[in-house]
Amino acid sequence: MKAAKDKRHHIDSGTAASVLKRVIAENGKDHVRGYIFAILCLVAMSLSTAFTAWIMESVVNEAFANKRADIVWWICGSIFLAFLLRGFATYGQAVTLSKIGNNIVARYQQRIYRHLMALSVGFFAEKRSAQLAAQLNQNISGIRDVLNLTVTSTARDLLTLIALIAVMVSKDWVLSLIVFAVAPPLLYALRYVSRRLRAATRESVEVNSQVLGAMQETIQGITVVKAFTMEDELNRKVNRIIDTAERRSNRIARLSERTSPLTETFAGLAISSVVAYAAFRSIYDNIPPGAFFAFVAALLMAYDPARRLAKMQVQIERAVVNARMIYDLLDMQPHQREKPGAKDLVVKDARVELQGVTFSYANGGPILQGVDIVAEGGKTTALVGQSGAGKSTIINLIPRFYDPTEGRILIDGQDIADVTRQSLRRQLAYVSQQPYLFEGSIRDNIRYGRPDATDQEVEEAARLAYAHDFILTQPMGYETPVGENGMTLSGGQRQRLSIARALVRNAPILLLDEATSALDNESEAAVQKALDTAMRGRTVIVIAHRLSTVVKADKIIVMHEGRVVEEGTHDVLAQRKDGLYARLNNLQSPEKRI
Repeated sequence: MKAAKDKRHHIDSGTAASVLKRVIAENGKDHVRGYIFAILCLVAMSLSTAFTAWIMESVVNEAFANKRADIVWWICGSIFLAFLLRGFATYGQAVTLSKIGNNIVARYQQRIYRHLMALSVGFFAEKRSAQLAAQLNQNISGIRDVLNLTVTSTARDLLTLIALIAVMVSKDWVLSLIVFAVAPPLLYALRYVSRRLRAATRESVEVNSQVLGAMQETIQGITVVKAFTMEDELNRKVNRIIDTAERRSNRIARLSERTSPLTETFAGLAISSVVAYAAFRSIYDNIPPGAFFAFVAALLMAYDPARRLAKMQVQIERAVVNARMIYDLLDMQPHQREKPGAKDLVVKDARVELQGVTFSYANGGPILQGVDIVAEGGKTTALVGQSGAGKSTIINLIPRFYDPTEGRILIDGQDIADVTRQSLRRQLAYVSQQPYLFEGSIRDNIRYGRPDATDQEVEEAARLAYAHDFILTQPMGYETPVGENGMTLSGGQRQRLSIARALVRNAPILLLDEATSALDNESEAAVQKALDTAMRGRTVIVIAHRLSTVVKADKIIVMHEGRVVEEGTHDVLAQRKDGLYARLNNLQSPEKRI
């Protein structure tokens, strides 16, 4: 049992050391000059502090005992210069370390964002986005704190403590031994506290991220919350999480501040012992008090850096936990990796083919089972079927949001698993059931389809999507901000902007995932006209709940429970009396959906 416990502590210590080593390796080189300047400032602070304690002997003996007025001016001038130097050094190191820390935070924010963009859709499907964002917000400062705490504690507090100890030893080595006698028990107690704090800090970060995540989700879904009168239930849920977070934070506070009574107790014991020893020597041995005053001054000045160093391990542990959680994310490898030597996709006819495709999500049953589909180039292929048939999964597999468990997907005979994802997705345009608009103007959101599109091309795409007229009615036209996820626009308007974004991309393959299912009849009519324009001359794979929107498709593929059960045109399939499509067609009226 003891061996296992010791091994666990060794592993934990190694983890903290490895994180610190990695942080320094990744950031130290880029900020060498800044850290050197900050360290020089911290050294100046340490030496000026030690000088102030050292000169106390001359103050007491020469000014008060010997009453030498000629030396007083030199003593006072040197003390003033020491404080002046310390003031400028404090300013210099604080500004420099803040600048370095801010740069480190910015760089890791950029790095994490790039890494998140490289992770697969599956990662985000398994993570709550609001909680992930909240957790990253808390963890990102860990990298900065690890470096700054290490520099300030080493260059300022440790050097100051060493310099003051040197003053203490030079003044009275016996008194110094009395002080050092209480140090080992204090260090052991602090090490015990820091080990317990490590696990509590990680738990606190996770719980606090749940609190922030729950609040963010409530804000984003406030209309649903109010529509379903969910306020009381969500209040109870969030209050439970907040209570848990409060208990975790209180536990961390108890552990973190446990260093205060420890250090104060040991400091009180040391100082009272020193005063007693020095007082009796002055009373019975008639020793001048100058050295004692200098020693006490050094001892009292050493208390603050010693206290900060005592807390440093606790603070480092908290920073390392946050940094470790950041590195856990950065070290996460994307599930979908490019094959060595992957080439760019070359599209001529834009023929899409699925050969024996089988797929299942993680920890789930099969969604697709041996699916064979051919979408001819330049034609429209519609996927229909009841919910859960696997239609949307096919749409998700073509851009490689996920990879098939078995089988292949070919575009013009090229296996999409053998080409780069960027080249594949550049040949695709995508319109989802729920169009997503990003922060920025209407023009910006359309141009996301092709960043190098000119203003004329953006406006032409809007005209083809039947969006130009309503855009001009907005307060600032194309420069009108869309609000969070386009909430200032109607569903039909957002969808037409999404179609304009697909049109400006000018890709040969168009994927439509139930692009009109959430719209009213009037909006659907406008969006359908835009879709008819978008589909001309392209290979289109479209999912539709309303069969009336796909009656003109060149091919309709009917799916059921992950399999293709029927295939043909609307006229052919509608005449099969025992067919699934015919049954769905008979059930459906213009107002109904399957």
